Amino acid sequence: MSDKLKLAAYWASSCGGCDVSILDLHERILDVAAIFDIPFWPVAVDGKYADLEAMEDGEIFLCLFNGGIRNSEGRHIAELLRRKSKIFVAYGSCACFGGIPGLANQASKQEIFDLVYKNNPSIDNPEGTLPQTHTDRAGRAITLPAFYKGVLPLAAVVDVDYFMPGCAPNPERLWDVVGLVGQVLAGQAELPPPGAVIGAGEKSQCDACTRTKTEGLELDRFYRPHEKRPDPEVCLMEQGFVCLGPVTREGCDRRCIDAQIPCRGCYGPLAGVTDQGATFLSAVATQMKASTPEEVEQVLQTIPDPLGTFYRYSLPSGTIWRAKQS
Repeated sequence: MSDKLKLAAYWASSCGGCDVSILDLHERILDVAAIFDIPFWPVAVDGKYADLEAMEDGEIFLCLFNGGIRNSEGRHIAELLRRKSKIFVAYGSCACFGGIPGLANQASKQEIFDLVYKNNPSIDNPEGTLPQTHTDRAGRAITLPAFYKGVLPLAAVVDVDYFMPGCAPNPERLWDVVGLVGQVLAGQAELPPPGAVIGAGEKSQCDACTRTKTEGLELDRFYRPHEKRPDPEVCLMEQGFVCLGPVTREGCDRRCIDAQIPCRGCYGPLAGVTDQGATFLSAVATQMKASTPEEVEQVLQTIPDPLGTFYRYSLPSGTIWRAKQS
């Protein structure tokens, strides 16, 4: 039996980009394989749930769990992997904050089911049949995962040791984390304190951005990226683009910003910020050229989807969603 440490990865409610980010280590994935055995990573190796259940508790050294929790299967595997893992990492924005799938929390479970299974032009379902968690057919029991009323961030269902944000996390930051594990094993470093954000910085995207900024800016409208060609040297926010750089951690190497695309906030809030969207809305308010409620409304009308813009990655973690559930 191999004496290497064990690494596991899992894909819950997400797009799969986080798994691709691991593969984006390219040939360095061989260095990862030199440190770890990978007994469970459904997208890449043929491990079964039964194999995972048969492992000893704590036998997995490191688990990278991506995706939020949308249904009972996701929760079951999260709980199982938490029990089997010594170090459990919420990997990517969906696991950390709920992510883009979490925007579905604007609708109820019934509204989602009606749209998908009843009021969908590509669906032929005249009887309005909906998925059932348990069905008996021809003497056999058929079960499906229970669909929850909303997407949950991973830490809402299990204890998480570390949070590694990004949509998807920058492979270079993942490589930094792999290097840290190697240093810890060699006695050359210590693990961060539990609950820490890893693979990201403490400063904001604006602190890391090299674009020219001025003080005292007032904006009378905002632009979507297709509406105006940005100046590559000037702060995107100052040009009227909605850029979440002021309230978002750095660590992605500014790949969007350097490609003339405003930051959308995938690396999550800065330390001490409890609601990324509300904090950004406050920042936007200070830069509006508006003195009356009517003028404020006129400026906001140039942001066609405020909730999807300010809470693109963090709605399930925001106070708006928590207040809705209380």
